[in-house]
Amino acid sequence: MADGLRLGVLISGGGRSLQNVIDLSEAGRLKARVVKVVSSRSNAYGLERARRHDIPTAVVRRKDFPDSEAFSAAITGELEAEDVELVAMAGFLCLYRIPDRYAGRIVNIHPALLPGFGGKGFYGDRVHEAVLGAGCKVSGCTVHFADNEYDHGPIIVQKAVPVEEGDDAHSLAARIFEKEKEAYPEAINLFAERRLRIVEGTVEVLPGPQD
Repeated sequence: MADGLRLGVLISGGGRSLQNVIDLSEAGRLKARVVKVVSSRSNAYGLERARRHDIPTAVVRRKDFPDSEAFSAAITGELEAEDVELVAMAGFLCLYRIPDRYAGRIVNIHPALLPGFGGKGFYGDRVHEAVLGAGCKVSGCTVHFADNEYDHGPIIVQKAVPVEEGDDAHSLAARIFEKEKEAYPEAINLFAERRLRIVEGTVEVLPGPQD
């Protein structure tokens, strides 16, 4: 799409969620367009995905900065350079200290039903292995507003999937990712429509024109 909310995406890996967002945007099904991709790793395949769509990219590695404040300031500078209005974390594995100007404008997706199975060190297969190890009967994904703690902040959208007999981390992850492909665009569109309001630490979804 030629217009829409200016979206920045933070990645650390393959960029499957990034690709999903790009595809939906180009199909006119997302009320946003990706204008900047920032990676914490120089070899992240998500960078190649962005370049294929002529999206500006930047690499900001934590090890290149003396502390998290300097690292975060560098990320903010890259986002500001493209006038990003909403930031979507998509498999971003570093802690980004959110500046005041982006408070309430950064969202994250996590492959579990928060507040369970989240926090530092809970990413990728580690999440699904923990869910299976706990004997959970359902899992899913969560989109939430990010704050300065890992996997913490007001929840916007959650989608659940059953944990099936014989599941391993990979089969469960695949089923959850299909729900992630629905949940993230839903949350981004709600933000673009200005239908999200944070009240006392929780998210209220305001009715749309057809509700």
